[in-house]
Amino acid sequence: MSKTNSWETAMLNLLFANSNAANIGDATGLRGSTTAGSLYLSLHTADPGEAGDQTTSEVAYTSYARVAVARNGAAITVSGNAASLAALTSFPAGTGGSGTATHFGIGTAASGAGVLLYKGAISPTIVCGNGVTPQINAGTLVTED
Repeated sequence: MSKTNSWETAMLNLLFANSNAANIGDATGLRGSTTAGSLYLSLHTADPGEAGDQTTSEVAYTSYARVAVARNGAAITVSGNAASLAALTSFPAGTGGSGTATHFGIGTAASGAGVLLYKGAISPTIVCGNGVTPQINAGTLVTED
């Protein structure tokens, strides 16, 4: 069984744009958060898998940190059943270490084992380390279907 197109769009808008999903529950629908907050992009050296969290295979180059993305509809846009980054997103520049980012994640925590909501492959992969500023291009998509 799959979700309908309208529910896929409403769910992505609720999650990424903090927009209410109409006609669920009472007359106001399934409401967004009072304070929208952020989600966090992460980089991974392998697919975190269905059972993974934000730390699963997470890159570990020196100075790496997850990047906050506001839940306001400006940083991530929703169209139909797809959500995409509105702009190029840069991670902190590496000051040491190494590793190759093959996957990205979108999760709930700035650090630690937060809930990994979505994950996807990066193409081309990103070699991380000293002097490298990893970036995820605008238009990178998460889809429901």
